[in-house]
Amino acid sequence: MTVYGDLIRYRELFGNLFRRDVQAKYRGSLLGVAWTLANPVLLMAVYLLVFSVLWHTPFGTEGHYALFLLVGLSAWIFFSTSVQSASRSMLDNANLIRKTRFPRQLVPLSIVATHLVSFAVMLVGLLALNFALLPRVRATEWLAIPIAAGVVAIASGLALAIASLDVLFRDIEFLVAALLLPLFFLTPVLYPLSSPDISKHHKVVEIIHWGNPLSPAIQALRAPLFYGDLPRVSDVIYLVVASIVALALGAFVFTRVDDQIAVEV
Repeated sequence: MTVYGDLIRYRELFGNLFRRDVQAKYRGSLLGVAWTLANPVLLMAVYLLVFSVLWHTPFGTEGHYALFLLVGLSAWIFFSTSVQSASRSMLDNANLIRKTRFPRQLVPLSIVATHLVSFAVMLVGLLALNFALLPRVRATEWLAIPIAAGVVAIASGLALAIASLDVLFRDIEFLVAALLLPLFFLTPVLYPLSSPDISKHHKVVEIIHWGNPLSPAIQALRAPLFYGDLPRVSDVIYLVVASIVALALGAFVFTRVDDQIAVEV
């Protein structure tokens, strides 16, 4: 697709946008990218307290629940922050878009790339931590890398589509912010779908698993990175299809509104 091909053709411009966004994100920060780890670790501590101490859930009291949480949180935090930050990226760069003619899809995609730095740091940390604490994953954890690439593709496509629509309909960014919270609880970040207390609700589990494109992605990521298993073929196929659909949707929406962006912002 030419929409994503422009990332290569205009790589110098994309690199400049990326560096600007990274510098803006970490400007004035003493720890810089290290703050990336603060959010998932803090959330992990809170959920660990709730589900393992205050509320003794079966899955919360299983071994290495903290690592279970971190795998899901790393993917979720990248996805949610990328989509939410990119939602109004076109509006935030209105002055640049009005003054210069350039591939405008680079703007939301550079936002995703900025959050990809954080995701990469979290993933590298998880690979090292799980390698040390979970011997069972040492033969499989490298599979988390291509699976994580699928998560990036889904986030990129949706971010581009949402950022493009937000130029025409300013309610989109508020709708996205409102939907992310319920989507979090409908994504198996805090709980395994295979838990006996959860799996007995078969129809609900099926809806959560197949109706939410992030569910198979996190299931596929957690299999090699936490359980030491190969990801289910159905989850991998779903992830590949969801990635292609998300990228195609982003390209389709952007091309439909591209001519109106400079006028509407």
